[in-house]
Amino acid sequence: MITDSSIEIDAPAGRVWDVFVDVEHWSTWTASINVARALDGPGIEVGKRFEIRQPRFPKLVWEVTDVEPGRSWTWRQRSFGAETRATHEVVAQDPDRTLVRQRIEQRGPLGVVGGLLTRRLTRRYLDLEARGLKARSERAQDGTARSERAIDDAPRA
Repeated sequence: MITDSSIEIDAPAGRVWDVFVDVEHWSTWTASINVARALDGPGIEVGKRFEIRQPRFPKLVWEVTDVEPGRSWTWRQRSFGAETRATHEVVAQDPDRTLVRQRIEQRGPLGVVGGLLTRRLTRRYLDLEARGLKARSERAQDGTARSERAIDDAPRA
């Protein structure tokens, strides 16, 4: 079961990467995250774990499994009968424009069933994250970065 999303951002890839990998501050720019906490210290590195709390989902712990600095990272969350992998890619289109891709892959018998049941909400959250990342990265590019949540009426837990 795969759900994906992409968005173009009018900011350099390095700036977008810096905002994206600052996981502990995601809740300041997207309504899809209530809390994101680094369990093994900040920074995206293989083996590091992050506790993520989202509206309508239980608290989950994600472990980074692969990193290409400045380009992509993948993390996974495992539970009985299911594994979810999320890949985040930052692709420079030109010096001031970046394409961001996100992909959620749910595996295992319970992962596929869970993916089907939550597909609509997962797609909404990916959309919120993409739009929030765009707004935050573009504001930061203009020198007007502020700590605020994405503009949307997402459900809150």
